[in-house]
Formats: sequence, C-alpha cells, structure tokens
Amino acid sequence: MPRVFFITGTSTGFGNHLVQEVLDRGDIAVATARKPENLSFKNTTDKNYLAVKLDVTKKADIDSAFKAAIDKFQRVDVVVNNAGYGLSGVFEELTEQQYRTQMEVNFFGLMEVTKKSLEVMREQKPPGGVIQQVTSIGGQRGVPMFSIYCASKWAVEGFTEALSKEIKLEWGIKLTCIEPGGFRTDWAGRSMTFPEKRHPAYDHIDAKANMTKRHGTQAGDPKKGAKAMYEFAIMKDPPLRVVIGTDAYKAIMGKVKEYGELYPKYEKLSNSTDVDGYQAPN
Repeated sequence: MPRVFFITGTSTGFGNHLVQEVLDRGDIAVATARKPENLSFKNTTDKNYLAVKLDVTKKADIDSAFKAAIDKFQRVDVVVNNAGYGLSGVFEELTEQQYRTQMEVNFFGLMEVTKKSLEVMREQKPPGGVIQQVTSIGGQRGVPMFSIYCASKWAVEGFTEALSKEIKLEWGIKLTCIEPGGFRTDWAGRSMTFPEKRHPAYDHIDAKANMTKRHGTQAGDPKKGAKAMYEFAIMKDPPLRVVIGTDAYKAIMGKVKEYGELYPKYEKLSNSTDVDGYQAPN
C-alpha cells in the first residue's frame, strides 16, 4: 500500500523536493504551506496529492490540515516536520521579537505538529508511523552567528530524544532527527532573516555578508538530501538521529571525538559529588 506523507514547509528546499520524491516513488503526498495555491508538482492526481494550508504557529491550521489528510486518505504514515527558517546574526544584534519568532516557528510549531501526529498515528488502524524532525548539524553544535537558530534546533533534539523514551512500543511510532549540513536551498538566501541593526562591538562579524557569500556554494544538493530523507522514512527501524551531508558528517564525528576527550579528562572531579555511601540502583 502507498504510504501517506504529511510534509510541512513544502514551498521550497527539502520539503519541496521531498514531495516530488514521494510522488515519484508511488506514494501519497500531503503538501502543506502557508500559501498552498502556489505549490506545483509533477505527476499529481486526485489520488496521490493534496495541498493544504498550514502555518505551524496556528493550532487551528494544524488540526484542519490533519483532518483534511485523514478525510481524504484515511491515515498518515510519515510526518516530516520541515517548516522553519534561519535567523543569522550575533546574539546582541538580535531583537527579542526575532528570537521569540524563531522559537515559535522552529520549536513550538514543531511541537504542536508532533503532538497532533502522535494522536493520529496512535489512534489509526493499524497504529504506527514515522515522525521526522528536520533539525540541523546546528542542533548538535553551536555555530557562530546562529545562537538562536541553534537554540531552537537543540531544543528539538532534546525534546525528540525524551519523547522517544515515552512512546509505547506497541504504538509503532518512530522518531528521527534529520541533521542536515549546508545545502543549496533558499535557507541561506531569501529565507534567511538578519538583524535590523549592526552592533558596533561586533565589527569583526558581518552575518549578512558572510551568508550572502556562502549562499549557493554549499556542498549539499537538496534533491539528493530529500532522497536520503525518503530512504530514512521507509526504513523498518530508522535511527533516532542521523546527519545528511559530508560537512555534517565531518562535523558530528569531530563533536563525538571532542566529547570523548572532554568528559574523561574531568572524570575524577565529576564523580566526586555523590552522597557518602550512596549506591546506584540496579
């Protein structure tokens, strides 16, 4: 039976390519966007495609989008939380509204879509499904000029890992954090937001100039990234975390090495703080 994919943020980038990949593989795509009337894909029919309005910061949109998907296709097998955007600038240049909006879209919106996904997947017959959280290699390491963006993605990572330990095995629901590196999407182009004013103390960092220079030179091909995301979605036992992109792979292996050297260095002091006579439970 064809799988039903529910994908957020399908106007551009990974989401857009993933919808086409789903259709090309013979599965069903529910493509969501704030302006679904602007979406266009090849080989769509009434039986394999549905475009739905969805602003992930509006719970009513989330509920109605899932209802539309269930009404038309009776179930949802894969949810891809792809909606989000980049906010680049040194921390002291950013306004409170900018970092609150970043968290509303990248984290709180994702949480609400995840909550609805769990309800749908748990109650459908048979139960089960896959929820992919599109985070970032910036969800595993701090990147200069992306403090709030990284904060939003680290939050998704921690939330998803904790959630994965709460779900009953019999529900058959799997979660995966997809951690991309740099890809040639619109993320670093028209989708990127920057500070309204420069801070004089940070004359050594120009986020807008840096990102403009980088845009279009990244290693990653978004179409290939979408293919990888599809492959992870259809795995029988998908991983909780996985990077996509050669730069992301190199970065995460460097992080693993860094952790492996850091924590043992302070092992004695770290383990010196227990109550005298304390015995760890079995």
